[in-house]
Amino acid sequence: MGFGIGFSVIRVVNVAFEVYAVILLIRIVLSWIRHNPYQPIIRFIYEITEPYLRVFRRIIPTFSNIDFSPIVAFFVLHIIQRIVINLLLAFM
Repeated sequence: MGFGIGFSVIRVVNVAFEVYAVILLIRIVLSWIRHNPYQPIIRFIYEITEPYLRVFRRIIPTFSNIDFSPIVAFFVLHIIQRIVINLLLAFM
């Protein structure tokens, strides 16, 4: 893979991870405030983050009605991002 194309792919992958992380962070904040779940943008955020969060909810139990799975999911997303970027860099 050429350097120009390789770095472009890495940038696109990195931006995709960052955008998803921001959407996930918005989802975390939404869980703390009252909102209309039928609002189209809110529904979009829930639909795009729920499959990923569901994986962590199955593994991590709630403690005193506090769901720590979104926080763990947020950190795991960044770990996966670093691994993917490093793998892409290794294959350049």
